Amino acid sequence: MTEIVALGFGVSVFYLIFRIGAQMSSLNMQMKKMNDHLDRMAQHMGLPEHPINEELRELVREGRMVEAVKRTREVFGLSLVEAKQYVDGL
Repeated sequence: MTEIVALGFGVSVFYLIFRIGAQMSSLNMQMKKMNDHLDRMAQHMGLPEHPINEELRELVREGRMVEAVKRTREVFGLSLVEAKQYVDGL
């Protein structure tokens, strides 16, 4: 009987972890879309871009892509993949 309860508890915990992970993924996607939208709005309104962008472009021109991605992560707090995508988008 206790084995069945333990199994049920384990399945419940696994399910909760899976659901939380799915929700976090969904929130990350929504946040990225919102950031992209805000970037387009700022560009449309003529607001200046983040000052780090020119430094990042210079690093890329010099072939220092890894350093540009690292700097992006430091400034914006992005994941490795997000920082790489940001630098690629410049």
